[in-house]
Amino acid sequence: MYRTHPTIQEQAQINTSHLATRTKKIVVLIPAYNEERFIGSVVLQTLKYVDDVIVIDDGSTDKTAEIANAAGAIVLKHETNFGKGIALNTGFEYARLLDPDVVITFDGDYQHLPEELMSVAIPIIHNEADIVVGSRYIGDASDVPLQRIIGHWGFTTLTNVLSGTSLTDSQSGFRAFSKTALLALTFSSKSFSVESEMQFLAKDQKLRVVEVPITIKYPDKPKRSVINHGFIVLNGILGLVIQHRPLLFFSILGMTFILIGSAAGLWVINRYQESQELAIGTALIVVILITTGFSIIFTGILLHTIRALRVELEKALKPKNT
Repeated sequence: MYRTHPTIQEQAQINTSHLATRTKKIVVLIPAYNEERFIGSVVLQTLKYVDDVIVIDDGSTDKTAEIANAAGAIVLKHETNFGKGIALNTGFEYARLLDPDVVITFDGDYQHLPEELMSVAIPIIHNEADIVVGSRYIGDASDVPLQRIIGHWGFTTLTNVLSGTSLTDSQSGFRAFSKTALLALTFSSKSFSVESEMQFLAKDQKLRVVEVPITIKYPDKPKRSVINHGFIVLNGILGLVIQHRPLLFFSILGMTFILIGSAAGLWVINRYQESQELAIGTALIVVILITTGFSIIFTGILLHTIRALRVELEKALKPKNT
């Protein structure tokens, strides 16, 4: 669910954010890879609104870490570029040590506006949500290039259907997390599909998710091909389906085998009726296809059961938020 605009009361609290959130500890995580151009300004501007900024330098070959440190950030450095998902895991692990009330993830390339940090944090502060997603598609403040709109719409629709958690902007990196979410979330995605994974995890962990409008800027051309980026995300989402929705994935795959086998079986029956000749080879293929299909579905049921037991066990072993 999402809200289109903050209420009058919320807007007043946004405008007086320093006073309204003085007693709330807010930590910002910025995964960064070769962001020396903007990272210093982003850190300096962000520190006006929050208690700590943690920059996870994910194997940068430029001066991202040095500039972030000079600007006042806590810098966690990966010697190798592991990917955004791993960087966020590193940031979440360190953030737990600081015991914040709110954790916000933020981009280091100045696409996000530091002055909107409190807008994203407020639902957490008011205990209205466990995950808040800043959406560029609520309102008309963001001028998003057409190719990005098309890609975002496709990935958002796919992720919404498969995860069971609906958003307008599944690929937004501007998000806030409660203490409950901070303790519950660990990501298996290594790349940019980590935002989609959050929707799967939110459904599994029964976390409350809301959206608020944000503004996003595009000061530079993409650092990587939009098409290449899209395939990375798509591959990640398919992996998430296998991991988080094995029954759905294997049922679709199994039914595909069964339908193909059934169609071939009808052809075998029709040919036998017309010519009294049994296409033995095709008939054997029909048996193999249908048997394989049912085996795949059974595998999905088994994996779904195992996964459900694992999720319940993980919940039982997770430390409780006090």
